[in-house]
Amino acid sequence: MEKNEIHIPFAAAIIPLLVMMITMAFTIIKFEGSPHVPLIVGAVVSAFIAWRYGYKWKEIEDGFYKGITLALPAIVIVIIVGLIIGSWIGGGIIATMIYYGLKFLSPSMFLLSICVICAIVSLAIGSSWSTMGTIGVAGMGIGISMGIPAPMIAGAIISGAYFGDKMSPLSDTTNLASGITNTDLFEHIKHMFYTTIPALVIALVVYWILGRNYSGSELNNEKILEVMNVLNENFFITPWLLVVPVLIIVLVALKVPALPSLIVGVLLGWLCQVFVQGGSVADAVNTLQGGFSIETGNELVDGLLNRGGIDDMMYTVSLTIVAMTFGGVMERTGMLRSIVAQISKLAKTARSLVATTVVSSFLTNITAAEQYISILLPGRMYAQAFKEKGLQSKNLSRALEDGGTVTSALVPWNTCGVFILSTLAVHPFEYAPYAILNFTVPILSIIFAFLGIKIAYIREDEKIEHEIAETRVSS
Repeated sequence: MEKNEIHIPFAAAIIPLLVMMITMAFTIIKFEGSPHVPLIVGAVVSAFIAWRYGYKWKEIEDGFYKGITLALPAIVIVIIVGLIIGSWIGGGIIATMIYYGLKFLSPSMFLLSICVICAIVSLAIGSSWSTMGTIGVAGMGIGISMGIPAPMIAGAIISGAYFGDKMSPLSDTTNLASGITNTDLFEHIKHMFYTTIPALVIALVVYWILGRNYSGSELNNEKILEVMNVLNENFFITPWLLVVPVLIIVLVALKVPALPSLIVGVLLGWLCQVFVQGGSVADAVNTLQGGFSIETGNELVDGLLNRGGIDDMMYTVSLTIVAMTFGGVMERTGMLRSIVAQISKLAKTARSLVATTVVSSFLTNITAAEQYISILLPGRMYAQAFKEKGLQSKNLSRALEDGGTVTSALVPWNTCGVFILSTLAVHPFEYAPYAILNFTVPILSIIFAFLGIKIAYIREDEKIEHEIAETRVSS
């Protein structure tokens, strides 16, 4: 029996999600555990319901494997980022970035500055993950050394990184959203300006206000000087080491694929550890596997630099695999479609359809635990509805990114949330209130939709051209 012959109703399809969310709440809030077991429970419940409705075990198993397969590119990047963090710490690159960051950035302007820097870098390379795994890691070290709370720093880094990822023509999610909706790439980006630029402005204003609380603190100045001295004593600090991250940014901006570019970064970091920092080949190799280890006597510096390597990323890899088994079976057996279809019934008008799409993409991030599915599934389901309401496709592509791309970072078991936890070492529940852009964009998108602001309708001449094109295709 084929999967499209079996319909699992909304009342049954929602059960695995509710069970998973309730189990997740108890595990994380009450028992302070990890999300692994709740996600496994959700996957088991979804498999049982699918079996009860007539799906064969082979079909359910295919859902598990399909979900994991979809996450494989993310898993590879996670491992490479682990390598680059370890090699850049060992090579003194992160220490150099922290040192000069502390030297030239003021605590009062740091949150605003790191957000802008991450936005520019991510816009240039089209990858929030690469930005957070390089500039973001250094930014965490600089900010924490200044006495700024880690969740605030992470929120500013994430806001900047996701702005660039969302608006860059090099971004995979930007190209995916425009491609699946058959929207011109630059029309799609231009249409996103209306919700994303105001959200960034709001975020920068908030970071400027928050940063004023950390200006002129003598305690912070003493701590900053102490950290700089410790870094100078334990690493060879030179501006030339900054060439490495600049080179990686240039490579990706020149459209060299992200993975080869990051691998070049790993190699350069490894060489810096051996030839610049004077480490042994054995230590440099072990750093790639087990991460960098140092005892400076300064608890703050040790906490910042004792990390990285493949081993440090295994929690992320395991959680990604578990999350995608749950998301995979929900998608494969049509339960996710049933949930989204029920939500779509709320869309009575063109304006409410746009808002519904934003909400659907966010809920897909929660249910499927994968950013790409939050764009693909609602994009496929709502395409015809947008045409019937007389809406241009760029409304759909923008709604998918407003609800899907940026909100993925706010879900702890989503692959993006898992990656950020592993890379920046801050839990999504902690940084979410400070990831201003990530929750402001969907809010603005929904408000604009209901108010009819910047909703583009199909013109009469476009309708005629579309009808002629469809007639040619059918004939």
